[in-house]
Amino acid sequence: MAYFKETDAISGKQAKAFITIDGQQEELFYAKSLEATIEKNKVDVPVLGKTNTPKRSAGWSGSGTLTVYYVTSRFRQLMREYVKTGKDFWFDLMVVNAQPDSSAGSQTTVLKGCNLDSISAAQFDAGSDDMMEEEMPFTFNDYEISQHFSKLTGGN
Repeated sequence: MAYFKETDAISGKQAKAFITIDGQQEELFYAKSLEATIEKNKVDVPVLGKTNTPKRSAGWSGSGTLTVYYVTSRFRQLMREYVKTGKDFWFDLMVVNAQPDSSAGSQTTVLKGCNLDSISAAQFDAGSDDMMEEEMPFTFNDYEISQHFSKLTGGN
Protein backbone atom coordinates (compact mmCIF):
# COMPACT_ATOMS: atom_id res chain seq x y z
CA MET A 1 0.00 0.00 0.00
CA ALA A 2 1.39 3.42 -0.98
CA TYR A 3 1.33 6.39 1.35
CA PHE A 4 1.69 10.11 0.77
CA LYS A 5 5.20 11.20 1.73
CA GLU A 6 5.23 14.37 3.82
CA THR A 7 8.29 15.54 1.89
CA ASP A 8 6.10 15.75 -1.24
CA ALA A 9 3.77 18.38 0.27
CA ILE A 10 4.10 21.80 -1.38
CA SER A 11 4.50 24.86 0.83
CA GLY A 12 2.80 28.03 -0.35
CA LYS A 13 5.73 29.98 1.09
CA GLN A 14 7.93 28.65 -1.73
CA ALA A 15 5.70 30.11 -4.48
CA LYS A 16 6.70 32.88 -6.85
CA ALA A 17 4.37 35.22 -8.69
CA PHE A 18 4.89 37.55 -11.65
CA ILE A 19 2.65 39.99 -13.51
CA THR A 20 3.07 40.99 -17.12
CA ILE A 21 1.59 44.38 -18.04
CA ASP A 22 2.22 46.01 -21.41
CA GLY A 23 4.89 43.41 -22.19
CA GLN A 24 6.87 44.12 -19.00
CA GLN A 25 7.24 41.40 -16.38
CA GLU A 26 7.48 42.26 -12.69
CA GLU A 27 8.00 39.86 -9.80
CA LEU A 28 5.35 40.20 -7.10
CA PHE A 29 7.80 39.63 -4.25
CA TYR A 30 5.53 41.78 -2.07
CA ALA A 31 2.55 39.44 -2.56
CA LYS A 32 1.17 37.68 0.49
CA SER A 33 -1.45 35.35 -0.96
CA LEU A 34 -3.40 34.52 -4.08
CA GLU A 35 -6.42 32.40 -4.75
CA ALA A 36 -7.87 32.04 -8.23
CA THR A 37 -11.04 30.07 -8.84
CA ILE A 38 -12.74 28.75 -11.93
CA GLU A 39 -16.48 28.43 -11.54
CA LYS A 40 -18.62 26.55 -14.01
CA ASN A 41 -21.80 28.28 -15.11
CA LYS A 42 -24.60 25.71 -15.05
CA VAL A 43 -28.07 25.86 -16.50
CA ASP A 44 -31.18 23.88 -15.65
CA VAL A 45 -32.15 21.10 -18.06
CA PRO A 46 -35.70 20.05 -17.13
CA VAL A 47 -36.33 16.45 -18.15
CA LEU A 48 -39.78 14.97 -18.58
CA GLY A 49 -40.41 12.20 -16.09
CA LYS A 50 -37.77 13.33 -13.55
CA THR A 51 -38.63 14.96 -10.26
CA ASN A 52 -35.25 16.68 -10.00
CA THR A 53 -33.90 19.35 -12.32
CA PRO A 54 -30.61 18.18 -13.82
CA LYS A 55 -27.99 20.76 -14.70
CA ARG A 56 -25.32 20.95 -17.34
CA SER A 57 -22.30 23.14 -17.79
CA ALA A 58 -22.69 26.13 -20.08
CA GLY A 59 -19.44 28.06 -19.68
CA TRP A 60 -17.18 29.26 -16.92
CA SER A 61 -15.85 32.35 -15.21
CA GLY A 62 -12.55 32.98 -13.51
CA SER A 63 -12.07 35.18 -10.46
CA GLY A 64 -9.59 35.58 -7.69
CA THR A 65 -8.09 37.68 -4.96
CA LEU A 66 -4.51 38.86 -4.80
CA THR A 67 -3.36 40.08 -1.39
CA VAL A 68 -0.21 42.21 -1.30
CA TYR A 69 1.59 44.19 1.32
CA TYR A 70 0.73 47.88 0.98
CA VAL A 71 4.11 48.86 -0.48
CA THR A 72 3.46 49.54 -4.16
CA SER A 73 1.64 52.31 -6.03
CA ARG A 74 1.66 50.36 -9.32
CA PHE A 75 -1.97 49.25 -9.21
CA ARG A 76 -3.22 52.61 -7.88
CA GLN A 77 -1.48 54.35 -10.80
CA LEU A 78 -3.09 51.98 -13.29
CA MET A 79 -6.51 52.46 -11.69
CA ARG A 80 -6.03 56.24 -11.69
CA GLU A 81 -5.40 56.16 -15.43
CA TYR A 82 -8.63 54.20 -15.84
CA VAL A 83 -10.54 56.69 -13.66
CA LYS A 84 -9.19 59.69 -15.59
CA THR A 85 -9.21 58.35 -19.16
CA GLY A 86 -11.42 55.26 -19.23
CA LYS A 87 -8.45 53.24 -20.56
CA ASP A 88 -8.67 49.91 -18.78
CA PHE A 89 -5.67 47.73 -18.04
CA TRP A 90 -5.20 44.00 -18.37
CA PHE A 91 -2.38 41.78 -17.21
CA ASP A 92 -1.26 38.18 -17.01
CA LEU A 93 -0.39 36.68 -13.65
CA MET A 94 2.02 33.74 -13.48
CA VAL A 95 2.28 31.57 -10.36
CA VAL A 96 5.05 29.03 -9.85
CA ASN A 97 4.50 26.48 -7.08
CA ALA A 98 7.54 24.40 -6.14
CA GLN A 99 9.11 22.67 -3.17
CA PRO A 100 12.81 21.80 -3.60
CA ASP A 101 12.63 18.31 -2.04
CA SER A 102 9.21 17.29 -3.35
CA SER A 103 8.87 14.53 -5.92
CA ALA A 104 5.96 16.55 -7.32
CA GLY A 105 8.39 19.03 -8.84
CA SER A 106 6.76 22.31 -9.79
CA GLN A 107 3.68 23.71 -11.47
CA THR A 108 3.45 26.95 -13.41
CA THR A 109 0.02 28.47 -13.99
CA VAL A 110 -0.65 31.61 -16.01
CA LEU A 111 -3.89 33.49 -15.45
CA LYS A 112 -4.54 35.46 -18.62
CA GLY A 113 -6.51 38.62 -19.21
CA CYS A 114 -6.64 39.58 -15.53
CA ASN A 115 -8.60 42.73 -14.71
CA LEU A 116 -8.86 44.24 -11.24
CA ASP A 117 -12.32 44.81 -9.78
CA SER A 118 -11.22 47.20 -7.05
CA ILE A 119 -8.17 48.51 -5.22
CA SER A 120 -7.50 50.46 -2.08
CA ALA A 121 -7.04 54.14 -3.01
CA ALA A 122 -5.48 54.94 0.38
CA GLN A 123 -5.39 53.42 3.84
CA PHE A 124 -4.01 53.50 7.36
CA ASP A 125 -4.77 51.93 10.73
CA ALA A 126 -3.10 53.64 13.68
CA GLY A 127 -4.57 51.10 16.11
CA SER A 128 -3.01 47.98 14.61
CA ASP A 129 0.42 46.40 14.95
CA ASP A 130 -0.19 44.39 11.76
CA MET A 131 1.55 45.33 8.55
CA MET A 132 -0.72 47.06 6.04
CA GLU A 133 -1.93 44.93 3.18
CA GLU A 134 -4.59 45.16 0.52
CA GLU A 135 -6.85 42.64 -1.15
CA MET A 136 -7.40 43.11 -4.85
CA PRO A 137 -10.25 41.07 -6.33
CA PHE A 138 -9.93 40.37 -10.04
CA THR A 139 -11.35 38.38 -12.91
CA PHE A 140 -9.50 36.52 -15.65
CA ASN A 141 -10.61 35.21 -19.02
CA ASP A 142 -8.21 32.35 -19.74
CA TYR A 143 -5.53 30.26 -18.10
CA GLU A 144 -2.92 27.70 -18.92
CA ILE A 145 -0.77 25.31 -16.97
CA SER A 146 2.56 25.52 -18.74
CA GLN A 147 4.32 23.15 -16.35
CA HIS A 148 2.53 20.34 -14.52
CA PHE A 149 3.36 18.66 -11.23
CA SER A 150 4.95 15.23 -11.68
CA LYS A 151 2.82 12.21 -10.89
CA LEU A 152 3.47 10.97 -7.37
CA THR A 153 4.00 7.29 -6.68
CA GLY A 154 3.95 7.47 -2.88
CA GLY A 155 6.13 5.66 -0.42
CA ASN A 156 5.86 2.51 1.66
